[in-house]
Amino acid sequence: MSAAVVTSYVGIGSNLGDALGNVQRAILRLGQLPGTRLTAQSSLFRTTPIDAGGDDYINAVAQLETSLTAPQLLQELQSLENEFGRERPYQNAPRTLDLDILLYGEQKITSESLTVPHPRLTQRAFALIPLLQIDPMLTIPGEGPAHSFVPGVAGQAIRKI
Repeated sequence: MSAAVVTSYVGIGSNLGDALGNVQRAILRLGQLPGTRLTAQSSLFRTTPIDAGGDDYINAVAQLETSLTAPQLLQELQSLENEFGRERPYQNAPRTLDLDILLYGEQKITSESLTVPHPRLTQRAFALIPLLQIDPMLTIPGEGPAHSFVPGVAGQAIRKI
């Protein structure tokens, strides 16, 4: 019996090294994860760091169809971050690659290692705007229509590249 396939959205960001190349390569690698298929990707966006220093970020969102469980997907994403040289010297440090599970089907998950929907999804233009580009009618489980949160992020600088 095969595992159920779930639509998941992954936020992608980089602001160290070849940030643009890192995000482009990460999108390709997401489609190569076990039991996973890349079904859509947003445009790439340039954003200024929030609650952090460093260079501008390159951000995108990928839509995946995956048979991985949410914890398995998280483990694969962390392995991919490590492959790209991700270090975590302090909270919100600049990074070569940041991969976050934004949504995992209609599930609400709260564990020590994972919270889905991503806890700041509705407060961050760099995640919300690319997500809406993929699916303008998306509903965030337990929160409501994703587009209803756009006014709250309208003051955050985000530019399609």
